[in-house]
This record gives sequence, C-alpha cells and structure tokens, in this order.
Amino acid sequence: MRLPRSIETADVAGRRVLVRADLNVPLESGRVADDTRIRAALPTLRWLLGHGAAEVAVCSHLGRPKTAEDRARLAIAPVEHRLRELVPDPRLVVLENTRFDPGETANDERYARELAGGRDLFVNDAFGSAHRAHSSTEAVARLLPAYAGLLLLAELEHLGSLLGDVARPFVLVTGGAKVEDKLGVLAHLGGRADTVVVGGKMAEELRHENPLPFPVVLPEDVVAAAAFEPDADARVTAFDAVPDGWLGLDIGPAARARFGELVRGAGTVFWNGPMGVFEWPRFAEGTKAVAEAVADAGARGAYTVVGGGDSVRAVTELGLDDRVSWVSTGGGASLELLEGKELPGVAAIPQAVV
Repeated sequence: MRLPRSIETADVAGRRVLVRADLNVPLESGRVADDTRIRAALPTLRWLLGHGAAEVAVCSHLGRPKTAEDRARLAIAPVEHRLRELVPDPRLVVLENTRFDPGETANDERYARELAGGRDLFVNDAFGSAHRAHSSTEAVARLLPAYAGLLLLAELEHLGSLLGDVARPFVLVTGGAKVEDKLGVLAHLGGRADTVVVGGKMAEELRHENPLPFPVVLPEDVVAAAAFEPDADARVTAFDAVPDGWLGLDIGPAARARFGELVRGAGTVFWNGPMGVFEWPRFAEGTKAVAEAVADAGARGAYTVVGGGDSVRAVTELGLDDRVSWVSTGGGASLELLEGKELPGVAAIPQAVV
C-alpha cells in the first residue's frame, strides 16, 4: 500500500496549519463523555506545535445536526473545552462543527476555501472520516499543500498490514446487525482469512443463506429473548431452535467457548462488530468473551486489530485496549479500506516519495 506524505516531511515552523481531526465524541449533559478520539488526535497536534507552527486550527464534525435544536446541542464548545485542557496552548484554535455548514457534506469548494483562508497547509488526521469526500476532508486538500497526520498514517499502516502477508492462522470475527454493510469487507478480507467467525444478527441472516464464496463459523447456541427488551424473558437455545417470535440477542455459552478457542489460537485477528446487544448487561457476555479472547491472543503475541465503534467500546470499557495491537478509530473507513476501496480523504493527499 502506497502511503500519503507525512507531516514529518513538512516545514511547519511559522506556518498556519489547518488540521482535520476526528473529534466526533459522545456528549452527555453538555460534556464530553468519552475523550478517546480527542486523545488520539494529540500526537499530531503536539507535533505541529512542537515544531513551531504559528497557529494550529482544528476542525471536525460532531454528530449529524439537522435542526436548530441539534445545532445548539452539537456545538463544538464542550469538545474545545476538553481539548484545551489537554493542550493548553494559545496557538490552538478550534473551529465550529463543520456540519453546521451545508457545503461540508456536498464537498463544496466555497466552504473549503473558507476553511483554507489565511492558512498555509492542511493536515488530515481524521481517519474515521477519510472515506467521505467532504469539504474538510477532500476539497480543502486541493487548495492547500496537504499532508497526513500521525494517526491517519498509523491507521493506514496497521489496517493495511491485514491485506499483506500475515501470521497464520488469520481469524476474522464479525458481528452486528447489518450484513449488507459488511459483505464487501467479508468477501475481500474473509477470502484471505483461514477462519471467518460470525455472531450477532449477522449470523441469523447468514444462517438462512450464505452469499460468501467460503464457509463461515456460526454460533452453536444463542441467548434468545421473548422481546427486544433489556429485561425480557430469556433462555439459551440451539442456534436453529429459537422459538417463533423470539430473538437471538447474544451468542450462547457453547458459542462463546468455540469462538474464544478459535481466536486464542490465531496468529492474526481482526474483529469488527458485537456478538449481541452488548449495551444490555444480560446480553453482553458473548461480546465480552470475544473481547477477552482477542486480548488474550494479543498478550500471547498474535497481531490483533479491533475496528468499529461497538467493538472498540467493548474492549475499552473492559480495560482490554492496552492488550490489543491496534484499536482503530475508524468504523466505515476501516471497512472500506479493508474492502479494497480508495478513501477520498487519503487519495487527495500526495503520495510519499519512496
């Protein structure tokens, strides 16, 4: 994989720099509830400031504002407050939520020129948005000398390594609700894997018909519930014996043991997607079991990558992220990269000279 040129090749001393970061973090009661993505942006911001940038202006989207109430709720102020606590440098400027301007998602050059105005170079460090051709990710890179930030480069290197020679066995674990969203990456990356393990609602869909050109490992049993409710009546059933009208909301004990065995024995693991409705404690054991198995594999020396918001949340909340080789900040971007697609936010940056 050819990589874009790095900020480490740029002369930023005395320059005014525009940085596209991924600061799309959860908010609760007007405060940042999880600053993981903010912290992920710090190495690039500190590198620029440490190398003498005159100003570092950071922009990011935050949520999907559509109404006046959304605009009030999704203003960037809480994110700015937390970022300034972490980087108390007066040269740091935080711009308002990019999606407050309708030109952002239209990749409008007018808005890109507004962002670029008075600035000398552009750094894209928002891997989580690199699959979108937006004004702040693609159009602005055509107006200013463009470079990749440290996080963006690390994401490309770690995820890209899964497309090359990997330690075997290579186990791909996927789950979640929408099989159509992941069919591309399953077909492309799954064909390189030795074993593809599927849980969550995806497993239910593949049980009836597998559109992939290779077999997949499905759960032997599930935790079935009488309704999609956190306190619904529930019991463990065979995967193919869920009572009519009931729903499989987690993988069962036998599946947890089997999935864990496959993951712990792997040389390389990529995990994207929960095994059930892990937000509800009664249906979280399958996701927890996979997270622990991935961490154990990593501690044993396997190369382990976790991508996708729910999977990342699971390993982070369980305190296992430090036992994973790479925890990706990108959901859709990581899937599209591993599907073999070109990411507009990356393609807009000149390639590194090799």
